[in-house]
Amino acid sequence: MRQFIVDIGNTRIKTAIFDGEEMLAMSSFESLAELKSYASEQEFEACLISSVKYAEEDLKVALGFDFLYLTREMAIPISNKYGTPDTLGVDRKAAVVGARVKFPEGNLLAIDLGSCITYDFLNAADEYLGGAISPGLAMRFKAMHQQTARLPLEVLNEQEMPHLLENSTRSGLRSGVYHGILFEMEGFIAAYKQQHQDLKVIICGGDSKFFETLTKDYIFVIPNLVLFGLNRILTYNVHKK
Repeated sequence: MRQFIVDIGNTRIKTAIFDGEEMLAMSSFESLAELKSYASEQEFEACLISSVKYAEEDLKVALGFDFLYLTREMAIPISNKYGTPDTLGVDRKAAVVGARVKFPEGNLLAIDLGSCITYDFLNAADEYLGGAISPGLAMRFKAMHQQTARLPLEVLNEQEMPHLLENSTRSGLRSGVYHGILFEMEGFIAAYKQQHQDLKVIICGGDSKFFETLTKDYIFVIPNLVLFGLNRILTYNVHKK
């Protein structure tokens, strides 16, 4: 069964076509008009849209095709033990569900590097227990620029990753943000690993490409993990399996 998955974030629209749990194609767009045009050329039997930007009714008007809209109330194939389940973001649910797709057994820590960095733990009994949230890469750069008088706005460049020791203000900003996130993740991973020896860690999200050096025998970088999670959630709701 072909399924169309749409993940609408703050800046980009990511999509994937799945046949079962095999991803056949993945695309990215900047507007709903582009998404609508692309969808009109695809063949699929079910669609799930996750959006942090648009309400369900707005999407129905703009897109013109049938879909399920991911809400906090939609059933998911894990047990939600979060203390405030109504406040848990759907993207965090999708990340841990995607992690379970990739690793059917054991304790899992999903680290999603998007606008914010989220740490989400799923135990071996498929119980989601929570995690942590911290500022993302771009947010850290913007905070230093906007909340100071003279610091410039910086970005990371994959072709020129910062060293630990830098000798200019701009490169120092890059080093501080990059290594701050790197050491933060290493600290979280070590703490979880101490409590759960069989832990597997999956790093995902748009900024995961900057941290592929963390890959080990139990740490994996899978940028599009959320799309796999959304596909599993759609399957679970359409077929109840």
